[in-house]
Amino acid sequence: MNGRAPSNARGTKSGKTAGMSAGAMAAADRKPPRLGSGQGRGAALGRKVLGRGAASAPIVPAASVPGRALTLVVAIMSYLACLTIGAVTVVQGAATDWSRDLTREVTIQVRPVDGVDMGEALDRASSIASAAPGIGTVQVLSNDETRALLQPWLGSGLDLDALPVPRLISVQVADPAKADLPALGAEIAQRVKGASLDDHSAWSAHMAAMAASVVAGGLIVLALVMTAMMLCVVFATRAAMAANREVVEVLHFVGAESRFIAREFQRHFWRLGLRGGLFGGGMAVVTYLAIGFADRNGAGTPEADQAHALFGSLSVGWLGYLATVLVAAFAAFLAAATSRLAVQGHLSRLS
Repeated sequence: MNGRAPSNARGTKSGKTAGMSAGAMAAADRKPPRLGSGQGRGAALGRKVLGRGAASAPIVPAASVPGRALTLVVAIMSYLACLTIGAVTVVQGAATDWSRDLTREVTIQVRPVDGVDMGEALDRASSIASAAPGIGTVQVLSNDETRALLQPWLGSGLDLDALPVPRLISVQVADPAKADLPALGAEIAQRVKGASLDDHSAWSAHMAAMAASVVAGGLIVLALVMTAMMLCVVFATRAAMAANREVVEVLHFVGAESRFIAREFQRHFWRLGLRGGLFGGGMAVVTYLAIGFADRNGAGTPEADQAHALFGSLSVGWLGYLATVLVAAFAAFLAAATSRLAVQGHLSRLS
């Protein structure tokens, strides 16, 4: 009897314990605890449930093949975005220089007219332009300068007296605010037969339209690049969540708040985006410096002269470098924000 009693007691106690454990488990299933500030306990509990032990391993692995691929994609996208901004900066600066040069210099054209002495007409037009307010230097192009201008089209050895070739007067505008070019053109046309003033307004309008088109195209390309980067981050976030689906679901169901899980993914992809943005921006800076170095060393060659005539200096300037830094920062922000929204959307579907 003394041997049986303890056995029955142990059986009764074991049954009660099993019953209480089952009730506690059922209660836990009915009402999962919300950890709130105890998010670290939820993460540790999730790792223990998955057999990871108590080691503080991150939810998203820091080094993985998808992570390295995403870093490379962000670097490429950032590099393309920085090059787009640099090209837009160069073209915009060139268009501004062109417009400024065109407004600073106007041309008087004197066409040959029967019964009118060309030399006298040139002198009269020069005198009228020199006396106008806001006008600086006035220079009549010599016969040799006129031949040099016409040589690409009419060849060398051109006889100006044998052809009805207009003569040109270059007029520098000293103060655009004081110079009244329409009134000057009207006076020249009235007092000098066959003379007209070209203020290059048509060219200025074309330059402004071209610059606006280039800037708009650059912004569209930049938007497409950033959209592609955002989609890549979304796909990478989903791949990371699929690879760590058990961890995410266990943490969610044991009570870890969604913002805690989303913050883990956000921190991970922020680091990837920042690394890729800095690498792409650094490569863009190297490209800027290489182009500037080649531009300086190639000065004096026909190709460099043509490039300077079209674009002026090919250096990006401080605005391009500032935009490069902003693109790198924006890549990190975009990666972090996109991953957070993707994780929150996934967790909302689990609730």
